[in-house]
Amino acid sequence: MIQPSATFKDNLQQLPAIDGVQRVDLVDADATVVASIENQPGKKGSVAVYQYLKQAFGALDAKAAEHGLAVFAEHTDDARENPGAHPNVDRLLAIAAGGAPLAIEVVPVAG
Repeated sequence: MIQPSATFKDNLQQLPAIDGVQRVDLVDADATVVASIENQPGKKGSVAVYQYLKQAFGALDAKAAEHGLAVFAEHTDDARENPGAHPNVDRLLAIAAGGAPLAIEVVPVAG
């Protein structure tokens, strides 16, 4: 498990590569996909964080969410100040505050 620093860029460099990841799906207790994070520009950091949380914790519970917030570093503060600006951080804030845990499914690139 990484020791998050104060900057997201530095934390990203410590995370596993996402080259073979098409997207990350977040699944609720009813097996419904409640969110998908595509591996595309502007979302690659979130894909890396959520893939890492899956590897480190197995699922997205309060403990994993707290660690994910530390990894997002300065983006966590911005998300708290601007709800809706960072939906992938908002989700972690909600779970850390007692929201229902989610399963994390890493979907590989086809082929």
